[in-house]
Amino acid sequence: MNYLLYNPLANNGKGDEAKKKALKDIGSQFPGMDDVDYSDIIFEDIAKLLQPGDNVVILGGDGTLNFLVNDLKNIPTPSDISYYLYPAGTENDFVKDIQDKGLNTKLVPLNNYIFNVPKVKFGNKEMYFFNAVGFGVDGKTYAEAETLKSRGKKINYNSITSSLLKKYEKTNATVTVDGETKEFKEVYIAPTMNARYYTDGMKAAPEQNRLSGELSLVIIHDQVKGHGAKALSSIFKGAHTKFPEACEIIKGKHIKVVFDKPTALHVDGELFEDITSYEAFYE
Repeated sequence: MNYLLYNPLANNGKGDEAKKKALKDIGSQFPGMDDVDYSDIIFEDIAKLLQPGDNVVILGGDGTLNFLVNDLKNIPTPSDISYYLYPAGTENDFVKDIQDKGLNTKLVPLNNYIFNVPKVKFGNKEMYFFNAVGFGVDGKTYAEAETLKSRGKKINYNSITSSLLKKYEKTNATVTVDGETKEFKEVYIAPTMNARYYTDGMKAAPEQNRLSGELSLVIIHDQVKGHGAKALSSIFKGAHTKFPEACEIIKGKHIKVVFDKPTALHVDGELFEDITSYEAFYE
């Protein structure tokens, strides 16, 4: 069988339109495709239907992929199912991450990417993540975006981040990567990256390889006054690394970040507020 999992609320409520386009584009490749509302089902119900050799196409973006990797980690499924992404979400940082590697990004085979994924723990919660854990002003960016969405406003993450720079209360941070601890003052962001991109196009970890088994912790701080804002303003193009006095990227398998005051955190775009620490790691 061939299945198309879609969310009608995705892509700013245009999920049904995207579904029709997907069925038109790939219907001949996956004949007799059964479209399933992924926002209205328990994945366990679909998993019971899956048989060896089935194909599952995910219609959506980074948030939908986050749901998928967590479902696949927690719900038994046959091992020889082929998974694909038909990109249709408002955010597609995963597609940005792989699009210069010679892959067809109109229909992306997912099996190489969705099973060996890192986990994040914070407070009393733990979950798997696909692209990144944002912590600091990037988390606040998502909080502001949620407010704007509730008012029916269009979202530009770059503009939101820029507007927050002057009023964001920077924190002090203690970070531990594979047992080595460092202290940073006046920190803007401290995300852990499984991908190069997050927050709708921030090229935070230009050298990160999601298949390497390592993560990249990105610290942008203002210990040299004024340089942190310059670095953060350059992050969408990946040019923040030109400010070594304000930016440090540390690679490792187990990363812990502790802030001295609570701030917002997001996991692949899902927002959590008033968080003081997190741990990200490969199991």
